[in-house]
Amino acid sequence: MTYGTETTNGSMSRNITVIQGSIEISDDPTVTLTTILGSCVAVCMWDEEMKVGGMNHFLLAEGRDHNAIKYGAYAMEMLINRLVRAGARRNCLQSKVFGGAAVSNFASDIGKKNGDFAINFLNTEGIPCLGQSLGGTKARRVRFVPTTGSAQMLFVLPTEVQTEKPSEAGIAADITMF
Repeated sequence: MTYGTETTNGSMSRNITVIQGSIEISDDPTVTLTTILGSCVAVCMWDEEMKVGGMNHFLLAEGRDHNAIKYGAYAMEMLINRLVRAGARRNCLQSKVFGGAAVSNFASDIGKKNGDFAINFLNTEGIPCLGQSLGGTKARRVRFVPTTGSAQMLFVLPTEVQTEKPSEAGIAADITMF
């Protein structure tokens, strides 16, 4: 979902919300990708020289059903492939990883498995991870500028996580507060 706000120089910036099980790519310097994560993981990846980047948001490290985008391996491959199609050079990709919290007692290892999967995948593929915030028990709000690799992360209260569900009209609430 895209939301615009005016910057200090009068140009419009756009926030695009990356929902669970999705991927967003952009080479537009006015775009910021945003998401909220609990046990899910988001990998932010970009090519600094080509000024293109993207973010995925996966729910589980692995699995076998028809909805493959929610699984780490598929989400990672799709992110890389879409970046390369958009002009990124695979050998110049860099990354930052967020999420993987233990936000519930009954499924506390899901977040850890997601985080471990993302880091292992990046290591195996030779994509440097320049920053990460993984684990713990708190949800995170992430903002990522895909053309620069700049990322901001903020721990959020459980009540804030509940408010960023798609509305009845299918549009995510714009509750980014930085």
